[in-house]
Amino acid sequence: MIAVGKKAPEFSLPADDGSTISLADLKGRKVVLFFYPKDDTPGCTTESCELRDSWSAITAAGALVLGVSPDSVASHAKFSSKFSFPYRLLADTDHAMAEAYGVWGEKSMYGRKYWGILRTTVLLDEQGKVEHVFEKVKPKGHAAEVLEVLRG
Repeated sequence: MIAVGKKAPEFSLPADDGSTISLADLKGRKVVLFFYPKDDTPGCTTESCELRDSWSAITAAGALVLGVSPDSVASHAKFSSKFSFPYRLLADTDHAMAEAYGVWGEKSMYGRKYWGILRTTVLLDEQGKVEHVFEKVKPKGHAAEVLEVLRG
């Protein structure tokens, strides 16, 4: 897992709207990077919709929200359109960004082990350093946790 105080690993990924977003483009802004396992699944939808509903408060606190999962740009576009997300979803299809941030790991469901995104949110400061890490995120109530940290 990435450590607080460390410089965030660089990234440049395609977004749901066809743009490419890079860490370098985000300098001067706080960034809420939420890593989630899969588009349009129950937990991921709960988390994403709560962040959507808190978007104006998060932006008022000076932060930009970006979602990251291994899904394709097309999948992200469909998910974003279905739920009217005001923020971008980044397609980390080879999970290189997730690995760089330490959020790609072994998971278990119904006794089956597999590799995937460990639901995590990383808050970056205006200089691109890790300010806070939310590990083992519970989708319900997570947006309120993020706002609490942003507001200090």
